[in-house]
Amino acid sequence: MPWPCGKCTMYEAVLPLAPTKIIAPEARGFLFAAPLAYLLGVGFVPVRKPGKLPCACHTVAYDLEYGSNRLSMHKDALSPEDRVLVVDDVLATGGTFKAMQQLTELCGASVVGGCVLMELDSLGGRAVLGDIPLSVLLHV
Repeated sequence: MPWPCGKCTMYEAVLPLAPTKIIAPEARGFLFAAPLAYLLGVGFVPVRKPGKLPCACHTVAYDLEYGSNRLSMHKDALSPEDRVLVVDDVLATGGTFKAMQQLTELCGASVVGGCVLMELDSLGGRAVLGDIPLSVLLHV
């Protein structure tokens, strides 16, 4: 189902990946991931700071361009059969993306691709992703 205007670049970019779930970090990632999950007809899984989710969680630490942080995701949010798309607003150093990849793997699922609004090319975050396909709308 396309947007009413008939076109959505993120939707078109990730459709061939056939994800079964989309994960995204709070809070700006939610703005892109939730509508995209709706359009694709797949589940949306929120990734949050520790202590924000009500059930048992996996938690991983990661580095940012300005420090470090931790992210959590429900242990039962993904199954080994899930094909996961990671969605966020910005790819900078790749720390957040890598943390979400680790959370996905802790659940036994696999990341089939990523999609971000913008990539800060000078920070080299893409190198952290390895061979995971990444769709980017804007390069800065």
